[in-house]
Formats: sequence, C-alpha cells, structure tokens
Amino acid sequence: MELSFKSSNFAIEKSVTMVDYSNLQAQSHEAVLSSAGGFSAFSFGGYNIRFRAPYSLERYVDVVKWDDGYLVVMAKYSHNAEPEEEYIDLKPILDGLYIDPVTFLKPIKSVRIAYA
Repeated sequence: MELSFKSSNFAIEKSVTMVDYSNLQAQSHEAVLSSAGGFSAFSFGGYNIRFRAPYSLERYVDVVKWDDGYLVVMAKYSHNAEPEEEYIDLKPILDGLYIDPVTFLKPIKSVRIAYA
C-alpha cells in the first residue's frame, strides 16, 4: 500500500510506502538513508519516507550523528568537490505525515547510508 501526502506546512513533498515485514525473524534497530531522483529516503520498520532533497545533492556519504530523529550527515553536492555537513530533522516530517515521532523513532539505534 502506498500513501502520498503533501503538506503546506513544509517545503517538501513526502510519501510513505507501507510494506509488510511481519515475516522478518528479528526486528532491526537500524534505519537506512539514501537519495535518488531529487528525493531523500529514510527507511525503517516497513516505512519508506521520501522527502525533497536539495537540488544539487549527489549522494549522502556518511552518517556523523543520530540523535533521536535528528541526523548529521556528510553529503556530496554538485557545486563542491568535498562533502559538506548536512542536517536533517525527521520530527517535523513525521508530524506532517501524522506519524507519531516518539513511537516511530524510539526503536532506532543507528542509521546507515545505502544505495542499490
């Protein structure tokens, strides 16, 4: 099931894809961050939350810090040869999607960068 949301409260477009992960043997406490086609994607617990990425983002390089919904990452942009520090606050995005941030973020212990 795919749900799409647009909110006038944010300058980002978001969509959530709900996937049934009930067959997993052990719940992972690791979320995944990636980007493609002008969007960033944060995946965890069967949710794939997509939001508009900066226009010049090429890719995320490394997660510097995960702090209960606040990410500090290194990102490679087309206008700079070196990666730059970027900040992502997931709480307002989750609020805009009517997902309780406390419940959703509590089991996440780490975030990794992944590309297909």
